[in-house]
Amino acid sequence: MTYALPHEESLAPLLEALEQFLGRFLPPAGAPATRGALARSGGPEAEPVPFELWRRALIDPAREFLRRPGKEFRGKLTRLTWRGCGGTGEIPRELPWLVEILHAGSLIVDDVQDDSSHRRGHAALHRIVGAPLAINTGNWMYFWALSLIDELPLPATARAELTREAVTTLMRCHQGQSLDLSVDVSHLEPRHIPQTVATTTYNKTGVLMGLAARAGAVAAGADPARSAAVAQFGEELGVGLQMLDDLGSIAARARRDKGLEDLRGGRPTWPWAWLCSAVDELAVARLQQRLRAATCDEELELVMTALRDSSLAVGRAAVRDQLARALSDVAPHLEPEVHRGLVAEIERLEASYG
Repeated sequence: MTYALPHEESLAPLLEALEQFLGRFLPPAGAPATRGALARSGGPEAEPVPFELWRRALIDPAREFLRRPGKEFRGKLTRLTWRGCGGTGEIPRELPWLVEILHAGSLIVDDVQDDSSHRRGHAALHRIVGAPLAINTGNWMYFWALSLIDELPLPATARAELTREAVTTLMRCHQGQSLDLSVDVSHLEPRHIPQTVATTTYNKTGVLMGLAARAGAVAAGADPARSAAVAQFGEELGVGLQMLDDLGSIAARARRDKGLEDLRGGRPTWPWAWLCSAVDELAVARLQQRLRAATCDEELELVMTALRDSSLAVGRAAVRDQLARALSDVAPHLEPEVHRGLVAEIERLEASYG
């Protein structure tokens, strides 16, 4: 019997939790006036800020993004590792939300930094509400996610561990993002490209997936060695999925815009790392020069075609090896039925990346 993934909860409980959470800190309509600086300075007693203003400032932007359907794999991974490490009964509902909210916040900020036009089938949030409010919303989500840890019905030691891991994850994600934003792959020495790509991916993508896996293990009461092994699996899985994403961006016609966006920004993506193992440094340098000289999408298309033709076979093999190794290494640490369910879910994800 294989483990069947639980049906995804609708977004309604999460959006309801958003308003309930804010309700603790924001005065509801008709609340008694509070005395603030105006009153202390001898002015009239201050009226509370109307709740509608808070709604436009924070609730509506957050709802706009959270209502969009995504793959939600991080939350699923948390459920799987919780069950796979011996969790029984119902998983605490806030636990899968923890990483999904962190991820949502990071996507909002990332879209501003990359000036992306779309996310999850809709205009990027900063294109709707403006960059300042989008940045504030994304950053606020980090703190909302961290605050959820205190809501978990877990031992204090487990909550403390999750808080430490979440903070470390956020720090490493920002370190990876710093490389992604500052490095132009067309100016890197070819010998530095593979390690730069790998380091960026592990810190920007891998650690968040690692947190999703570890959260389930910690909540289930797994011992430190088992939690660490599951977290390592999450990181390796995150790297494999980023490889898939980068591969699809140059191989799938439907994802052409993403591939062009990566080339336009000179981002250190996996096809460039694979290129370095497929051809000599002179050939890499020549394609870098073509990327630097490109002035329009048509010229970028030619660069993408050359990059795809030279790196595709290597890339497909690398993705298969990365995912197979990650699944093999974690097998001894998860219940067999859950491991089988995880394999099936990853196969579904592979197909979804094109």
